[in-house]
Amino acid sequence: MTTEKLSRRDVLKGTTAAAASVFAQPLRAAAPEATAITPALIDAAKKEGKVVWYTSIELLLAERIAKSFEAKFPGIAVRVERTGAERVFQRIGQEYASRIYAVDVVNSSDAANFITWKREGVLAPFVPEDVARHYPADHKDPDGMFASFRVSLSGIAYNTNLVKPAEAPASFSDLLDPKWMGKIVKAHPGYSGTAMTATFKLVRELGWGYFEKLAKQRVMQVQSATDPPKKLALGERAVMSDGGEYNVLQLKESGGPVEMVYPSEGIPVVVGPNGLFKAAPNPNAARLFQCYSFTAECQQLIIDVGALRSMHALVKEKPGRRLFREIKTMKEDAAGVEKMGEEIKARYAKLFGV
Repeated sequence: MTTEKLSRRDVLKGTTAAAASVFAQPLRAAAPEATAITPALIDAAKKEGKVVWYTSIELLLAERIAKSFEAKFPGIAVRVERTGAERVFQRIGQEYASRIYAVDVVNSSDAANFITWKREGVLAPFVPEDVARHYPADHKDPDGMFASFRVSLSGIAYNTNLVKPAEAPASFSDLLDPKWMGKIVKAHPGYSGTAMTATFKLVRELGWGYFEKLAKQRVMQVQSATDPPKKLALGERAVMSDGGEYNVLQLKESGGPVEMVYPSEGIPVVVGPNGLFKAAPNPNAARLFQCYSFTAECQQLIIDVGALRSMHALVKEKPGRRLFREIKTMKEDAAGVEKMGEEIKARYAKLFGV
């Protein structure tokens, strides 16, 4: 059985070492000056009357963000188009190939998509004031094409009615124990950007041999990374091997029988940027929505309601949740995900037969 891992050469071939982070290497001279929310921008956006947001974020949270924006800026409707990150990427590619320019702003849990869009020249350089003032350099593109709208984690969780805390897996390797056969649920990297990022990082850290063994555990395959926590809460599976931390926290805080595990090997970090397109049909509404998305108000909303992580310096974590800085995480590498994405999909599908 192979224990092949992604080597540094494999990950970085065709890129430079500085491009190992989605935010690392500028292609333009500099980012544009920051834009604030002004009466003039609001008026221009109201004349357009709507903004179209393609996103892979959970639908209920996406709609809550949309309603918050609409309440703050009456007269501008937000049309939310929610699907998995890989479907978002495919849809935009198909639309642009047909010269259909329907999307204004995009959010994806697969940050590698933004490397592709940036290289293809379809993103518009735009820097919201909050991004310029309150975001760390490693969470904003140096050319101003996108920034980390949300950050999530993808780890293990279990159903507390089916698994005792002392018996719960403490690491990814623990999932290979025969006692978990037929009891694990996992999202698919061919659909979910979160699952793609998590799968890439686990291959990098543990090797393909890990997935060869996991595939023998009769894993339930679902699409979105929002699905495994739901299967846990329903008792359809005892353990999830990946899925959104924020979904687990939401369920737990609403009384669901689920508990998050932060694996000893480290937990994959999943960056979900927002960016806007040059060909946006509603450019001013897009700019206003992009600005609002990065305000402390909206970022606090994704923490309090969505249980996501924010890189905004002025927001506060909800009491009772583990602080991001206290969690051992796996290094981000969107450039590596972009390069290996198709190989991961093909090899994963072959291993799991899906």
